[in-house]
Amino acid sequence: MKKFAKPGDFCPNETCPDYGKLQDGVGQRNIKKVGRTRKGVQRYQCKTCNVTFTETTGTILYRKRTPEDEILETLALLAEGSRISSLSRAKGHKEDTILAWLREAAQHAEQLEEVLMADFRVKRAQLDALWSYVGHKGEKKAMPKQK
Repeated sequence: MKKFAKPGDFCPNETCPDYGKLQDGVGQRNIKKVGRTRKGVQRYQCKTCNVTFTETTGTILYRKRTPEDEILETLALLAEGSRISSLSRAKGHKEDTILAWLREAAQHAEQLEEVLMADFRVKRAQLDALWSYVGHKGEKKAMPKQK
């Protein structure tokens, strides 16, 4: 099975000569840890280009103020069949916020499926229903005008 790259395994800066080169852990590494953010998220720096980035860069959790568990739980409940309006009332988030999480989750579907199936025991059929639900959101069905 293929493994995903973890934060700190490569430089995310596209202009860096070491962009996308995975660090094998043996020998010289060009990525170093440089502390944490106020929220406790690990920060990294590329020794080649001096760009700093966090461990959530490139994920649905990047620059989110809502806790990770709450976002993932909301997405899991959507996969279970809960309505966005119901979750909005129960969780206290706007419907637009939950829809934005869904759209971002669709972009990161593969990584998200792994977490939802392992940690929240969501089944494959439920995930398929979730992604088809996401695919139809935002599309307005035009109703033909009657003459």
